[in-house]
Amino acid sequence: MLAVKLHARIVQGRLCRLDGAASYNGVMNMQASPPTFLDMLSTAQQQNQSMLCVGLDPEPTRFPGKLKGNSNKIYDFCAAIVDATADLVISFKPQIAYFAAHRAEGQLERLMEHMRRAAPNVPIILDAKRGDIGATAEQYAIEAFERYGADAVTLSPFMGFDSVEPYLKHAGKGAFLLCRTSNPGGDDLQNQRLASVEGQPLLYEHVARLAQGPWNLNGQLGLVVGATYPAEIERVRTVAPTLPLLIPGVGAQGGDAVATVRAGWREGAPIIVNSSRAILYASGGDDFAEAARREALKTRDVLQAARGAL
Repeated sequence: MLAVKLHARIVQGRLCRLDGAASYNGVMNMQASPPTFLDMLSTAQQQNQSMLCVGLDPEPTRFPGKLKGNSNKIYDFCAAIVDATADLVISFKPQIAYFAAHRAEGQLERLMEHMRRAAPNVPIILDAKRGDIGATAEQYAIEAFERYGADAVTLSPFMGFDSVEPYLKHAGKGAFLLCRTSNPGGDDLQNQRLASVEGQPLLYEHVARLAQGPWNLNGQLGLVVGATYPAEIERVRTVAPTLPLLIPGVGAQGGDAVATVRAGWREGAPIIVNSSRAILYASGGDDFAEAARREALKTRDVLQAARGAL
């Protein structure tokens, strides 16, 4: 019987490496590498025709109806949103602070497991904005990728590459560096010039160059750029033409979806446009999940239409 060495196969639209032997009668002793964050991102974008990320920022005081004010219902609320929007999104982004503030880390773990079951091809970005070094960073990476099972995490690059490197040791996982954030106070540091760096770039431009270049050892990095600054999105895209961009600020923060797509989307360079409150709290009634779906569908379609007009 002729045996051949298999190097790759397509699994659910993604290319996965296989190690082991195969024969004409079947595949034997093979282990498929799990899909990388970028694999999952590409699959979700194609299957769901979407650039929309739904941010999961649960505030019990804003919960609808009988859930209102009950922090023990964080999982129930978020799981209902996930179920209503799973076929419309490129990603989900739970913000860890909204869970930790209510001692709901256990509910976050349950939610991560639920998302894996309900939307196995949709990557999960844990919005944690960690930024420590050495052994502490290693522990934060374990928290994000092993405890919670996230596919990517948000990080602050302020302490330099040794605060980022421990996350890159987790093969196939993604890390989004804060670059040009959507808050007004971002100007305090991000929009200042670095006189000691050749060309005197703005700090956010320097972060983008590092992420596109020497820091991106295994192709795992992306950047966080706020939708409230479309000109800066376009500048970041020029400096970092191939990196995925996580773009918060559409919806309640006032970012323009069409301007965001025009500034950031390029063929082969994904953008992940996050909306949280506008979707989560689209209704204060028992129809909150249905209302969230309608708002997510509307936002997704606006983003897709903007892409189609380019």
